[in-house]
Amino acid sequence: MFSPQGPSLRELAVQALSSVEHGYDLLAPKFDRTPFRTSDVLLDATADALRPLGPFGSGLDVCCGTGAGMRVLEPLCRERTTGVDFSAGMLAQARASHPDAEWVQADVRSLPFTDGFDLAVTFGALGHFLPAERPALFAGVHRALRPGGLFAFPIGGPPPVTSFWYWALLGFDAAMRVRNAVWRPPFVMYYRTCPLQAMRDDLTAAGFTVTTPPLTGLGPRKDGAPRYRLVLARKPG
Repeated sequence: MFSPQGPSLRELAVQALSSVEHGYDLLAPKFDRTPFRTSDVLLDATADALRPLGPFGSGLDVCCGTGAGMRVLEPLCRERTTGVDFSAGMLAQARASHPDAEWVQADVRSLPFTDGFDLAVTFGALGHFLPAERPALFAGVHRALRPGGLFAFPIGGPPPVTSFWYWALLGFDAAMRVRNAVWRPPFVMYYRTCPLQAMRDDLTAAGFTVTTPPLTGLGPRKDGAPRYRLVLARKPG
């Protein structure tokens, strides 16, 4: 599916019926050949927007997966770069692609870092956390940053209710809720649990000062609204 080197429909079905961790362990060798990997276009637009705010010392990719976020961190960070994820399979792929970075296996709801980083990023992972889990995640990122440190991630604008994607994402989330109601272990992945205002509120509650400028490198939607915004959460320094 998606490409000759990508996962088959059967492999995706097995992943969807697994836990989040085991599912990504299974998918890891082929993950970068699926549309689920954050696109280089989005990574480059994020790096371009962050560049005037740097340079940074050390960088952290939260829920790093196979290490795509290093495309952002490595050019911006003068010191070490670190990725953290709970999937050993995804970390193995990341380590092979970026041997000079540090890779840590951990549950990001209990990040094992304190005051060590100037920049933290995350890409495409927040849908794996229920709203009740976000405070622990954001508190851990806040703790991991040095005073004045920055937590940044892109967030897409909500699709119009008249668009195909609005109903496709609504249908996906509904199907996932049914799956988790009848099957264990759960596989948490929802596209509609991370609205921008909820992100702002949770980050502010964690102690961040938050701004959300448009990610201009990706241009506007047809209705003129930003296609993406870049969430910039600053730890007071």
